[in-house]
Amino acid sequence: MNQTLLIIDAQQDLIEGNQEESAVFNKEQLVRNINEVINKARKADVPVIFVRDLDVAEGKGDGFQVHREINVPTEAKIFDKSATNSFHGTGLLNHLKTQQIEHVIIMGCKTQHCIDSAVRTATISGLDVTLVGNGHSTTDNNVLSAEQIIEHHNSTLHGHYNVENFSVVRNSDEDLFCPIHDSYR
Repeated sequence: MNQTLLIIDAQQDLIEGNQEESAVFNKEQLVRNINEVINKARKADVPVIFVRDLDVAEGKGDGFQVHREINVPTEAKIFDKSATNSFHGTGLLNHLKTQQIEHVIIMGCKTQHCIDSAVRTATISGLDVTLVGNGHSTTDNNVLSAEQIIEHHNSTLHGHYNVENFSVVRNSDEDLFCPIHDSYR
């Protein structure tokens, strides 16, 4: 099965925060988990794709770049987006289709926005998704803490389906590149 690791908005200012935004919840662990899964992807010969949000740091400078402690493979593909949805206007879906990708492992920020929309869009686009449950984060909002938002999305998106394709939630210490979707079908 062709698969890819998709890391969304793991950018310096988004993870660390800045004058306008707080740092994401559990940022150090998030970066460690992202690096752990990148290492697994490299060992499994699975390509890594990053998506960066052009709204972060106004799309320029160090704040816009992938977090400085994340080990970006030199061969990683990078897409920049101007919408919440990583698939909107980026060429990402076309790239996945031309590479005959069937399974996408998703990590990054922010849980209730870009991560949620990517998981849902991927399933309706004919892809199976593994959301790394301890590999995405966000900040508190006026209603819920970041931890509650993450737990809610892990619960809601585990088993989320669109007819043939669906998502499962697994943690970074699992064998993410050995998909388990067929055991549920």
